[in-house]
Amino acid sequence: MKLIFHGHDERYVVEQSLMALFPGELPVYEPVLPGDDARAEITCDEASDYLVVTCDLFYHGASGVYTYGAPLSGSEFDREGQRRHAIGACFYLARREMGLPDLPWGMLTGVRPDKPVTQALTAGKSPDEVRTMLEAEYFVTPSRAALALETGTAALEAARDLSPRDIAVYVGIPFCPTRCAYCSFVSQSVERSFSLVEPYVDALVEEIRAGGEVVRRCGLRVRAFYMGGGTPTTLTAPQMDRVLTAFCTSFDLSHCRELTVEAGRPDTITAEKLAVLRRHGVTRVSVNPQTMEDHVLQAIGRRHTAGDIEKAMELVNRCGFDHVNMDLIAGLPEDTPEGFRRSLDWCLAFGTDNVTVHTLALKKGSRILLEGLSVPGPEDVAAMLDYANPALRSAGYAPYYLYRQKYMSGSFENIGWSRSGGTCWYNIYIMSELCSILSFGAGGSTKMVDGSRIQRAFNPKYPKEYTERPEKWRDNQAAFAAFYGS
Repeated sequence: MKLIFHGHDERYVVEQSLMALFPGELPVYEPVLPGDDARAEITCDEASDYLVVTCDLFYHGASGVYTYGAPLSGSEFDREGQRRHAIGACFYLARREMGLPDLPWGMLTGVRPDKPVTQALTAGKSPDEVRTMLEAEYFVTPSRAALALETGTAALEAARDLSPRDIAVYVGIPFCPTRCAYCSFVSQSVERSFSLVEPYVDALVEEIRAGGEVVRRCGLRVRAFYMGGGTPTTLTAPQMDRVLTAFCTSFDLSHCRELTVEAGRPDTITAEKLAVLRRHGVTRVSVNPQTMEDHVLQAIGRRHTAGDIEKAMELVNRCGFDHVNMDLIAGLPEDTPEGFRRSLDWCLAFGTDNVTVHTLALKKGSRILLEGLSVPGPEDVAAMLDYANPALRSAGYAPYYLYRQKYMSGSFENIGWSRSGGTCWYNIYIMSELCSILSFGAGGSTKMVDGSRIQRAFNPKYPKEYTERPEKWRDNQAAFAAFYGS
């Protein structure tokens, strides 16, 4: 879509609105030519303490125009936020004038749609005022406004239990048995990269031990540990033991409230590996079937069956972990609303205290897009999620964190559900940016948080590059120490 600006250059907010409201459209900054059938002209007129925004949209024969007025007040920083909100609102309302249906999250475009909730509650607004704000100022549907209020409140409660010197730790294992059709993460099939695993573990252990020294020197407390991927249980039991031993002996865990490991694929779960996790005090295991429909598993490139998932869950339950999580994805290739319902009902029958319901995100590097695989439409995805919400609530679950991704089917969301006492604190910490996350491994993203001040440091993406460039993670750990030293 061609974008034309008058009286401003707010590219970021317009581009984010474009990608959220017109999936698949990319911003183009070129003169409008005869025959162009997708354009947006956004004009800002500012006089004294008042802003008038006009958005003129034309999209494949449909058109919509809207004019939005907003007062400006406070500091220049405050005014900038007010300008951006006015432009985003005007863009959304012009789209509505075209006759297009409203979206579940209205004009909200970020990863954290419950961020305005936490901010408003912190500022002293009541829950009713916050819900009204979401519906009236951001055009969020009532059901999503109520959902955001629940997860935003959970984030606020989690924040009250943290001190400025509290952190969480993430360890990444970028290997999987096979690559799923929906995946765009930097994770490599072990079949193709077996020789990389052992040197990767060597480098990871070294980085973890060095990170433990940095944390001790800075006087920080580890509150949560999360090992993700990839599929961490792709490692052998001895390799997993080495990584967890490095962590448990390098960090003071007296204040750590949880240790989570993604077991992921059932074809990587063995009694020997689970025994290693139990021996190191792991409190939560995440088994991620994504679906319990065999033909859908085959379509996404998994080599196991629903029966294998059932056997793996029986093994996990016998080991007696405090908490177990299962993941499902709404909108997978070849799935149907009926198939998704069967999958969710099957997961609930296992009695797990955590269920995460993701919405399929159509990522650029995924096989779904590269091969043009058929996926359910937005209406079917909506039906899947509409079933999940009441089914989970009636089974005693409540939503405790949510986030969104770009290119999600139907512009919906990912939600973590838990029964009482089953909250995965790490998920709240990272999604709501409540504390620093010290990350280890290839593709690790260390996030340093001090109130509204946030800095990031990134490890090399690929396992081979990570093992060959230890100076990069050393620089990142030095930046982490300097952040807390200052």
